[in-house]
Amino acid sequence: MKDEDIDRAAAEATPIPYELDEALRGRLRASIPAPLPPVRPVPATWVLRSALILVCAVVGVAGAARAGFYGIERLGLWGALPILAALGLLAWLASDKLIAELIPGRTHRLGAGALLASVSAVLLAVFGFSFTDYHTERFLSAGLTCLLTGLLHAIPAAVLLCLLLRRGFAANPISAGLVAGALSGLAGVTMLELHCANFEALHVLVWHTAVVPLSALAGAAVGWALRRRSPGPAH
Repeated sequence: MKDEDIDRAAAEATPIPYELDEALRGRLRASIPAPLPPVRPVPATWVLRSALILVCAVVGVAGAARAGFYGIERLGLWGALPILAALGLLAWLASDKLIAELIPGRTHRLGAGALLASVSAVLLAVFGFSFTDYHTERFLSAGLTCLLTGLLHAIPAAVLLCLLLRRGFAANPISAGLVAGALSGLAGVTMLELHCANFEALHVLVWHTAVVPLSALAGAAVGWALRRRSPGPAH
C-alpha cells in the first residue's frame, strides 16, 4: 500500500461532517489580530522571589517606621538578628512556593498546608527561644491590638503580591491563596517584631504567630470564592 492509499483511507474514515460557512470564516479571521503580538516572558524565578520578599520587607519596615521601632530598639540588634533571619528565610520559602503555585509545571516540593505548618512551627520555636518572660498583663486586650495591627499590614502586602504575580495562573486557587496569605502574614509579623515592645512570651507566641495562619485562612477563603465564581466545565 502506498502513502497516497493510506491518506485516502484515513480521509474516508474520518469525513468532515460539515463545511464552515464562509461568512463565519471571515468573522473569525477578522477577530484575530495580525500579526499576533508576542507573549512577554515571565521574569526569572529569582527576580520574582526577590520582588516578593522585598514587598514583605518594605511593608513591614514602613509600618514600623510609621508606628515606631520600639521593639527592635529594646531588643537590640543581636537580639533581633535570629528573629529577622528566620523571617527572611520563611519569606524565601513562602515566595518560592507561591511562584510554584502560579506557574504551571513548576515542581511542588512542599504542600501549601505543610508550608503553613512549617512557618508557624519555626516562628513558635524562634519566639520561644528569644522570649522567656511568661508573666502576662492585659493578655487579651494587648494581644488583640497586635493581632489586628499585623492583619491590617498583611492586606497591602497581599495586594502588592497579587499585582506582581497577576500574569500567573493558579491551577488550585485555594492552595495559592493560602500561600499568598501566609507570605502576606509574614509582612505583618515583621512589622510587629520591629514595633512591638511587649516581650511577654505568651503575647508573642500566641498573638504575633497567629497573624500568619489567620492571613493564610483569609487567602484560602479568597481563593475558594474565586474558584466558585469561575465557570465550571460544561456538562
